[in-house]
Amino acid sequence: MKIIGIGKNYVVDKSEIDGLKNDVQLIFTKPDSTLVTDSKDVAFPAIANELIYEVELVVKIGKTAKDVSIADANSYISEIGIGIDYTAKDVLTASREKKGPWALAKGFDGASPIAGFKPVSNFPELDNINFDLVINGEKKQVGNTGYIIYNFAEIISFVSTFMTLNPGDMIFTGTPAVGAGQTFKGDHLQASIEGELLLDFKMI
Repeated sequence: MKIIGIGKNYVVDKSEIDGLKNDVQLIFTKPDSTLVTDSKDVAFPAIANELIYEVELVVKIGKTAKDVSIADANSYISEIGIGIDYTAKDVLTASREKKGPWALAKGFDGASPIAGFKPVSNFPELDNINFDLVINGEKKQVGNTGYIIYNFAEIISFVSTFMTLNPGDMIFTGTPAVGAGQTFKGDHLQASIEGELLLDFKMI
């Protein structure tokens, strides 16, 4: 299975959205070994000194998708959950200095804690889903899919023109425009969709 991420996909002001749509989505992939499921604690990666969290809604693909139209794309979603897209920022900075890829900074073990998948039918308005992240009892990120630049359908359609999406593939759909920050050992992270706590783990 594939894990796909999209970068820089939320705005602070909805009026910005149309001006930022340029048909060039920032897509990256992560190996399935990054996954941590069932709210298990996550080991702080030995390869990193600076670890950045981003809370994101995650869509799961339910049927094979290739060259899917935007109009049909949402029908390929089976479930929606929530996760953290971790970045080893110091590793990423070192790679960027040599014009290298993101693979090691995004692809280390434990970089994708996920939980809380619910049938897509539980979400009647895909453009109005609320989600948030609390760390050590303090709300750090708050998001709503009304502030997304490329919506779920546009992401699926775009990606499917390059690679076939298979059942079980997951797409991290972007993080709120503000609030991403550094994770430390001992942090307690709790992520919710529509007020329901779904992801709850500690960084150890």
